Amino acid sequence: MASAYAAGYMVAVPVLSTLTDRMDARRILLVGSLLSGLATIAFGLLASGLLSAMVIWCVAGIGFAGAYMPGLKALTDRLEPGDASRNITLYTSSFSLGVGLSFLASQLIADAWGWRLAFILTGLGPLVMVITALLMKPVPPPPPTGRLLDFRPVVRNRTAMGYILGYGAHCFELYGMRTWIVAFWTFVVARNGPATPLDPIAISVAVTVLAMPASILGNEAAIRFGRHRAISVIQLASAAVGIAIGLAAGTSPWLLLGLVLLYAITVPADSGSLTSGMTASADPRYRGATMALHSTIGFGVSALGGWLVGAALDAGGGAGNATAWLAAFAVMAGGILCGPLVLWWSRSGTTGPDHARGGD
Repeated sequence: MASAYAAGYMVAVPVLSTLTDRMDARRILLVGSLLSGLATIAFGLLASGLLSAMVIWCVAGIGFAGAYMPGLKALTDRLEPGDASRNITLYTSSFSLGVGLSFLASQLIADAWGWRLAFILTGLGPLVMVITALLMKPVPPPPPTGRLLDFRPVVRNRTAMGYILGYGAHCFELYGMRTWIVAFWTFVVARNGPATPLDPIAISVAVTVLAMPASILGNEAAIRFGRHRAISVIQLASAAVGIAIGLAAGTSPWLLLGLVLLYAITVPADSGSLTSGMTASADPRYRGATMALHSTIGFGVSALGGWLVGAALDAGGGAGNATAWLAAFAVMAGGILCGPLVLWWSRSGTTGPDHARGGD
């Protein structure tokens, strides 16, 4: 099911995001949000087995591809000239807040009235964006340049590619953590019993809800100290916290709670800065294509992160073994450490806004 959603997203996002360079992004946002909401509702009403679940969830992934990055493009097309990083960060961090609240709401609804109603009610969320898109004033795009799905101008933009590849490193760690954090905390509960302060669902909700303030604070650090420098420091710190969790996996649950909550701050803290950096460095003629590549690489590497963490757990002896969790968190740390390297590559031999401000 998860793979079907990812497949729908991955196939659709390059086309739908790139189309925003040729037509008003609000039109794609409207259709994508409507499809996302209706597919989620349809899942609750119609899903009856693996095949039907995969088909419907694939359609939901296509809808999300028409909502998330086209929504960001619709936002940036309507902002006044100047630094838009706070607006972009608020947009991207609101996604994490919505994810956290949906985890909580769907769990409570499913416990009280069943999983079908949980899908039906959470499917109403994207329909709010349909109303928002209808209220936006039209903004016609500039005349099209080049061919659709030609990403060569984006790849040649070294500054933008640094942020895109850095976002891939961020997504590798983020989705590795989000995929396995419940399993990790289940291991902690099984090992420590009643001495464990929170249950796995509470940890999952806390981790996702903390992402919004963390991303906002990370962007403020980028504004103050320079985007490259702030992102690199955050990513190095996140790798260190991840390794610390792995080393402490078999110790006090209270120590682990503190480390996990700190990790819940460091992991998403670079998200808004990476996306706003990508947007600011994109050629305005190819901003939609740049966002498409940004999202495609991020989502693709996300799937790789979750799989490699699971492979590390298996190689280390399974999820009930503290040593296996050290291997898992080491994989996440290795992924995020690629971020500072690609940012260094992207600015080597070039000058840009961060250099002009002394931000590196």
